[in-house]
Amino acid sequence: MHTNLLANEKSPYLLQHAHNPVDWHPWGEEAFEKARREDKPIFLSIGYSTCHWCHVMEHESFESEEIAAILNSRFVPVKVDREERPDIDRIYMTFVQATTGGGGWPMSVWLTPDRKPFYGGTYFPPDNRYGRPGFAAILEYLSNAWLSDRARILESSADIVKQISQMMEARSPAAFVDDRAVESCYLTFRRSFDTQLGGFGSAPKFPRPVQFHFLLRYWQHANNGEALDMTLLTLLEMYRGGMYDQLGGGFHRYSVDARWFVPHFEKMLYDQAQLVCSYLEAFQITRDPEFAHIARATLDYVLREMTDAEGGFYSAEDADSVIDPADPKRKGEGAFFIWTAREIEELLAKPESDWFCYRYGVEPGGNVQEDPHGEFTGRNILYQAHSIEETAGHFEIPEAEMERGLTAACEKLMERRSGRIRPHLDDKILTGWNGLMISAFAKGAQVLGDERYLAAAQRSAGFLRRNLYDGGAGRLLRRYRDGEAGIDGFLDDYSFLVQGLLDLYEADFDIAHLDWALALTETMRRRFEDTTDGGFFSTVEGESDLLLRIKDDYDGAEPSANSVALHNLLRLGRLTGNQELTGSAERALRFFAGRLQTNPVTLPLMMSAYLLSRGKPRQIVLTGAPDSSVMAAMLAEARKRFLPGAAKIRVGDEQERERLARWLPMVRSMEPQAGQVTAYVCEDYTCQLPVTSVEQFTKLLD
Repeated sequence: MHTNLLANEKSPYLLQHAHNPVDWHPWGEEAFEKARREDKPIFLSIGYSTCHWCHVMEHESFESEEIAAILNSRFVPVKVDREERPDIDRIYMTFVQATTGGGGWPMSVWLTPDRKPFYGGTYFPPDNRYGRPGFAAILEYLSNAWLSDRARILESSADIVKQISQMMEARSPAAFVDDRAVESCYLTFRRSFDTQLGGFGSAPKFPRPVQFHFLLRYWQHANNGEALDMTLLTLLEMYRGGMYDQLGGGFHRYSVDARWFVPHFEKMLYDQAQLVCSYLEAFQITRDPEFAHIARATLDYVLREMTDAEGGFYSAEDADSVIDPADPKRKGEGAFFIWTAREIEELLAKPESDWFCYRYGVEPGGNVQEDPHGEFTGRNILYQAHSIEETAGHFEIPEAEMERGLTAACEKLMERRSGRIRPHLDDKILTGWNGLMISAFAKGAQVLGDERYLAAAQRSAGFLRRNLYDGGAGRLLRRYRDGEAGIDGFLDDYSFLVQGLLDLYEADFDIAHLDWALALTETMRRRFEDTTDGGFFSTVEGESDLLLRIKDDYDGAEPSANSVALHNLLRLGRLTGNQELTGSAERALRFFAGRLQTNPVTLPLMMSAYLLSRGKPRQIVLTGAPDSSVMAAMLAEARKRFLPGAAKIRVGDEQERERLARWLPMVRSMEPQAGQVTAYVCEDYTCQLPVTSVEQFTKLLD
């Protein structure tokens, strides 16, 4: 069996390619030196371990001896896991998007030996098909061009890098953001909203929780019911479709169609984390228990399937899985999740099977009509074709009886499914994504009152501190896997984890979380902040293996690290009274003002930060015995409400008071009244009269 240098790596994605006949190199000076020494261009392939088309290109091209021979003789092949090295991915994705008008993974880029790109794209078939040039033909063409037209390639690559650099460094033409940008952001979403099926735009449809984050805050800011309605409809339609795992909980990556029915079946940790927060906020606003159920089922899925024994959260589950256990190399998209009607009828007795098939849209010949690759022939994707109420009415069964029967049926299918070969699990633990998940579990603990979720958030924070934090230097590492931590942390690792720690503090009021959040924020400012123009670079200065140092400015499937950092700085600045932190936030807003004014839908989370910056600081301070029933009741009242931007603080004893007073001197005077638990509700550092009853506190909140 052929073995290349990727066999020495920890990344599951790189290890998937360790036995390709391609002589892959990991990104690094050894590969660059080989390219210079042998005077060859670099072929850079970027992907991740649960990427469907990455698997396809590997099977078609990178496992081909013929194509490997071309790559090995004429190029220096380099593999990068985009989840380990988002800094490299962002640079070359910017190039691919700028030169081709699109992007995605696998990403294929050809570089000069000094790492300047001159040609790129995404997936290439091995030969000419799907209207795309064949990979082998492209390799031949670019190899010949490198030998015969070197000067033009070098000149072109230098120009491209210069243009990208100028684009990244362009100063904002606007000095400030105003409410016109807020309104423009909302109206753009409104114009693209699918009023029938939810979501924005047409197929494919992606869950982009940053949109929900903005729309819910815009709803509150402008008292605009449409913004709320768009969010709620989208959240419900996503849940009812095949996008949601109807048996096991959790969300797949995106829907290939407009009705959220046929998903791309991979499950990403960052999707679960952000969507849980969206559903929890929807529950706070509506009190509709369905939203709470969805959040709970998603958190339970992460606990069950994506949690390391030591407390860290894994990164993703693959879209592809084994179709037939007798042939484990034969895989298909979603095979783990889909069913034939016969399987269900053999497992469930009548009328239970009839109820289930009616409820979840199961058809005898399969329910996927458009299936260009034949992945779902004769099989069914489970979705909510009918509500429980409709199903009960159709079969003339009491609703409670129908619900019990369907619950039992789902349990039987889950038990049967657990015997199938699970999709590949990407078990690396990323600091930033764990930070997002800590937020989700901390908020789940607050809103749903489930101690399991608080314990999960605490264990993950402890895991990160033990394994991915250098306390002496105050620095984070990005990735942990198989007993080894590595890769210097990026801006998103710091900002996402700080957000998680702030949310965790409001769940358990352990001041150690605030201490660590402040320490990480100071390290983040020192290492990443542009103190001249404002904003934060994604990487530290002086990274020798990078062409450019860029500022992340797109709230996509993952939020922009700058957007999250802005929220954190505003929250911490208000909590501590530290004007340096709010000053950093204000400089960042000024830097991104032009982007926010001209194209706000690209940064909806940052637009939420702008709304937060405009609002008056609000604190809810509860002081007194932390284990009293009145304290618990007051906390429950505060947590059931949608109060974005309101800091919740508990002062349980004198030691806590003194530690908090280091940052927020106002708490020194917030004593329990007559020995009773006392609530102080403050706005802009001016407090209402303290109250000691739950009823009075509720009135203040409302």
